[in-house]
Amino acid sequence: MIAGACALAAGTAVAVPAASADPVETFSTTQLAKTSDAVLNADVAGTAWSIDSKTGKVVVSVDDRVSAKEVAALKKAAGATAGALKVERVDGKFNKLLRGGDAIYTSQWRCSLGFNVRNASGAYYAVTAGHCTEGKPNWFTNSSASTPIGPTTGTSFPTNDYGILKYTNTKVTHYGTINLYNGKTQQIDRAANPTVGQAVKRSGSTTGLHSGKVTGLNATVNYGGGDIVSGLIKTNVCAEPGDSGGPLFAGTTALGLTSGGSGNCTSGGTTFFQPVKEALTKYGVKVY
Repeated sequence: MIAGACALAAGTAVAVPAASADPVETFSTTQLAKTSDAVLNADVAGTAWSIDSKTGKVVVSVDDRVSAKEVAALKKAAGATAGALKVERVDGKFNKLLRGGDAIYTSQWRCSLGFNVRNASGAYYAVTAGHCTEGKPNWFTNSSASTPIGPTTGTSFPTNDYGILKYTNTKVTHYGTINLYNGKTQQIDRAANPTVGQAVKRSGSTTGLHSGKVTGLNATVNYGGGDIVSGLIKTNVCAEPGDSGGPLFAGTTALGLTSGGSGNCTSGGTTFFQPVKEALTKYGVKVY
């Protein structure tokens, strides 16, 4: 029956109007910004989002804890511009990548140093993640807290994710390089903001050196518990707990500080970074 019907249709000389595709819905910059704000106001823990100017969409990544009901709530919150949302699921859970361990220590947790910096007076500091410097703890080079580095002198988290500690122990050396975890180091001599598609590397005290690309800018992540951070760099570089605060860089250029993400360095993941230039400007310091 199907074959006969096809033959009849092919043999009948009847003019048929050409099919027209449904028009693609487009959204203005203002609409995309309002849609992004709607996702923020929905306050769903385990979401991360940014505006993709190329596709004209608000790309929302949701981790394993976000239910289908919560995804529906995001779309409902967007209202008339729900079509501007592109929802993608990622493996694992967005975490701030913090744990007790090895690298730079407080009395309670371990993080990774980001970049060594100095101010106009020649005083030496280091920048790291703001969720590491919350509470302005003192820092040490070892887990037994027997070799001090110095105190936290500035911190900003949430909204931002950067902090700064000062070198007060003159016996602790501090170089303007990054540990590549292969016996080599990388000199850093400038800071810049990244671009989408840029090849980057990340160094951290848990997983060492890993590479990938920048996949988005000005991303917002809702880690849960009111910890929402905006203006982040989105990448496909992996990271794990303890890598927090570690440097994102390209060649000799400092780009960011490890904030958090999902996945791991076995199966891969998504990691977000605080742009380092914002922190350097805030504290009046430069890389060296």
